[in-house]
Amino acid sequence: MGARISTVAFVGAEAQLVDVQVQIAPGRQAFNIVGLADKAVAESKERVIAAFAAMGLKLPHKRIVINLAPADMPKAGAHYDLPIMLGLMALAGAVPEDAIAGYAAIGELSLDGTITGVPGALPAAMCANAHDLGLICPQENGAEAAWAGDLPILAPKNLIQLLNDFKGTQVLTRPKPGELLDIDSPLDMRDVRGQETAKRALEVAAAGGHNMLMVGPPGSGKSMLAARMAGILPPLTPRELLDVSMIHSVAGLLERGQLSRARPFRSPHHSASMAAMVGGGMKAKPGEASLAHRGVLFLDELPEFTPQVLDSLRQPLEVGEINVARVNAHVSYPARFQLIAAMNPCRCGTAGADGIACKRGPRCAADYQSRVSGPFMDRIDIQIDVPAVTPADLALPPSKDGTKEVATRVLAAREMADFRNGGCTNAELSSAQLDHVAQPDRDGQALLQQAAETLGLTARGYHRVLRVARTLSDLDGSEHVRRLHIAEALAHRRGRKPVSAPNLTSIRTHPKSSF
Repeated sequence: MGARISTVAFVGAEAQLVDVQVQIAPGRQAFNIVGLADKAVAESKERVIAAFAAMGLKLPHKRIVINLAPADMPKAGAHYDLPIMLGLMALAGAVPEDAIAGYAAIGELSLDGTITGVPGALPAAMCANAHDLGLICPQENGAEAAWAGDLPILAPKNLIQLLNDFKGTQVLTRPKPGELLDIDSPLDMRDVRGQETAKRALEVAAAGGHNMLMVGPPGSGKSMLAARMAGILPPLTPRELLDVSMIHSVAGLLERGQLSRARPFRSPHHSASMAAMVGGGMKAKPGEASLAHRGVLFLDELPEFTPQVLDSLRQPLEVGEINVARVNAHVSYPARFQLIAAMNPCRCGTAGADGIACKRGPRCAADYQSRVSGPFMDRIDIQIDVPAVTPADLALPPSKDGTKEVATRVLAAREMADFRNGGCTNAELSSAQLDHVAQPDRDGQALLQQAAETLGLTARGYHRVLRVARTLSDLDGSEHVRRLHIAEALAHRRGRKPVSAPNLTSIRTHPKSSF
C-alpha cells in the first residue's frame, strides 16, 4: 500500500526533482524516513504526526516508510514536510491520489497544520514547470512561485484549505507574481565633493564591468563612492533578473515574492569566513560572492580580510563561478560579480597624505599592502589613489553630473559594448575577442608596449589595460581604441610599490589628457 508525490532538492541555485514514495505496511509500528535525509528532514516525522492529530486524523499502527528518491542525493531542509504529509493523507483517503500526482509540493508544517514558508520557491516552481507539474507551496511563497510561468499553483495557508480545495468545497485562486521593483538609489554622486579622478574611474568601472580598487587615507570618500556604484549601474536584464532571483530565493532573501531590477550590492565585514564569502558550510549555502552575482561585491578595508579569504576569490574573479566541494556536497554557484575594494595605504592610514608621514615609516605600508597577494591584485582592472579631501574641496559647489547623468552615459556605453561583444561586458572579453575589438592604433600600441615593459605588466595585466581602454573608447562613442584611451587606462593602474610619498602612482594623468 503506497502513494507517490514529487518535491525538489536544491543543488546549488537549481532544484532537482525528488520522488517521495510513501508506504504503509503491516508490522511493528514505526515511522522511518530514508534517502540520505539530514536532521531537519528526519524531524519531519514529529511535525507530520502532530499535524495529523491537529486535523483529527490518526496514523495507523503499522510500519510507515518514506523513501526520498534518488537515494544518493543529499536531502536537506524542512520543505519535505508537506509532500510527506500529502502522501500519508492520500493513503488515508483524505485526498485522492490522482489529484496530487500532477503536483510537486514544498512547505514546512507547524504543529497545528499551518503551512509555513520555505526558501527556494522560485527554483522549485521552475523545476516543476520544466517537468509539466503544478506546485503546492505555502501561501507566503505563492507570489514568488508565480514568477516561474503559467504552471498551476496552489498556495494554501493551512492543510484545511488544501483539503477543501481538493474536495471542491473551496477554490484556491492562483497567486499573482510579486511586485517588480525598480528602485532608484537615494545616494547621489553630487554628494561627493572633489575626487573628480575617482568619480571618473568609478564611471569607467561601471561602464565596462571592471573590478576596481581605491587606495587612500581615512575620510577620503572611498566608501561614499562605492555606495554610489549601484545607482549608476544599468538595471538587470530579464535573464540576469532570473539568475539573481534564483540565488536569492535559495538563500531566503526574496520578501513577499518581490523581485528587483536593481543590481545586488553586498558589503561583507572583513571578519567574514571563507564559507561566508564563497559559500559552504554543512549545507553548502551560497556565499557573499554568489549573492553579489551580476552585481557589486564591496570589500572595505581590503587588507583586513584574511589572505585565505581573498585568495579564494581569485577563481570566481576569473571564471565567474564557484565550485564548493565538501565531503557531503559538491555544488556550483554562479558568481560573476564586480569587485569594488577600498583600503588605507598603511595600517596607520597616513602614508602618502600631503604633509603627513607615517610614524612607522615605509615598512608599515609595505607590510600592510603585502597582505593582499600579487595574483589577487593582478585581477583588478582599475587601481586608483584617492587623496584626502581638502577644505577647498568641501567648499566647492556640487558637481553638475549627478547619479542620473552618469548612469545615462554608463548605459549608453554598455549598450554599445553589448551590441559589439555579443552580450558580454568589456571586462568579460576573451583574449581572442580583444584582438578583434580592442586593437589600438599605432601610437596606442607603441605606448602600451613601452608601459608594459616599464611597469612589468603580466599577460593578464596587459589584457586588462586593453579592456579598460575599450571601455574608455565606448564612453567617448569611438569605434577604435586610440592612444588617449591607452594612456588613461594605464593611469588607472597603480604600481605595486609600497606607498611612501604623496605621489602614489607610477603614471598619473588627467582623464582627458594624453600620456
